[in-house]
Amino acid sequence: MTFELPSDLEALRRHVRTFARERIAPLAAELDRNPTFPRDSLREMAELGLLGVTTPEAYGGTGLGTLALAVLVEEISAADASHGTLMAVTNGLPQKLLVAHGSEEQKQRWLPQLASGEWFGAFCLSEAHAGSDAVAIRTRAERIEDGYRLKGNKAWVSGGGEADLYVVMAVTDPQAGARGISTFVVENGTPGLSFGAPEEKMGQHASITSTVHLDDVHVPESHRVGREGEGFIQAMDTLDVGRISIAAQSLGIARAAYEAARTYADEREAFAQRLRSHQGVAFPLADMISRLEAARLLTWRAAARHDEGRRVTMDAAMAKLVASEMAGFVTDAAIQVLGGAGYTKDYPVERYHRDARVTRIYEGTSEIQRIVIARQMYRDGD
Repeated sequence: MTFELPSDLEALRRHVRTFARERIAPLAAELDRNPTFPRDSLREMAELGLLGVTTPEAYGGTGLGTLALAVLVEEISAADASHGTLMAVTNGLPQKLLVAHGSEEQKQRWLPQLASGEWFGAFCLSEAHAGSDAVAIRTRAERIEDGYRLKGNKAWVSGGGEADLYVVMAVTDPQAGARGISTFVVENGTPGLSFGAPEEKMGQHASITSTVHLDDVHVPESHRVGREGEGFIQAMDTLDVGRISIAAQSLGIARAAYEAARTYADEREAFAQRLRSHQGVAFPLADMISRLEAARLLTWRAAARHDEGRRVTMDAAMAKLVASEMAGFVTDAAIQVLGGAGYTKDYPVERYHRDARVTRIYEGTSEIQRIVIARQMYRDGD
């Protein structure tokens, strides 16, 4: 058993950390104030192979695996959570789902464009009335002579309106419940595909989020991934990696907040002593780093087990639950360490706090993670 990263991954981690600090972090505050989809910096990330980390080399990716994805998402997220979300999204459900469930023709057609960053991918599952209850989606895919006609609305799509490719979950058999959902690929520009205005969000402003409208969108049968009725299983299978990615993003945001608070406590004085000399500040910092390290080990374990080909539904849910709630604690504690300064935009910790909040919601809320864990405890029990 080892708790160290392989030397090549550790070297890549240091390289990406430098890139993130020099090229991504300086953009974060302005993107928070004036949100725009960061295409230029995403292209720079693509040049480093960061947008196709788990996609095999045969399809244009780097094939580094899930542990590498977790490590590198943390580094990007520590610089800017919006970039971390976009990296996790395009690496995750679009590419991972196609790798695992797409036909060879589909892999050859779409994966190289996604992995290279030429295209950005988005995932469309949730609807306004169906967030945690994914089986309740109403978007329909009606079979017609030359394919399918898609009709419905998808909510909270990261990259909505900006992405080039949308993986859409739609109902092909309304009577079959979870077994009646299928997966389709819709390219931007397809007639009938349109987008709502970007959501005005609490945080992660540059990871543009919008509603996706499908108004009689025609897709050929070759755009269906797998067989009819396999969509829900495909989504749940791929969500394991998505949850590991959000755990990694939580680590990055929390680490940035902890480092900001640690630096402030070392530089600021009160009662003729540095803040870090006061237990009222030192103890919260100790709690912050302890929880951060514990969440990282849980996240890396889930990622490493996935790379071994093991089923990680419970591991991924635990990592996501612990890491996202840790990020909430750490970012809140960082504001407290900075006091009044932390509540202003003069320091980034208030942004970290806003950015971290959604990690307890997307890719399955904390409550959903607890349900998953509780079920797996008895399914996979000793």
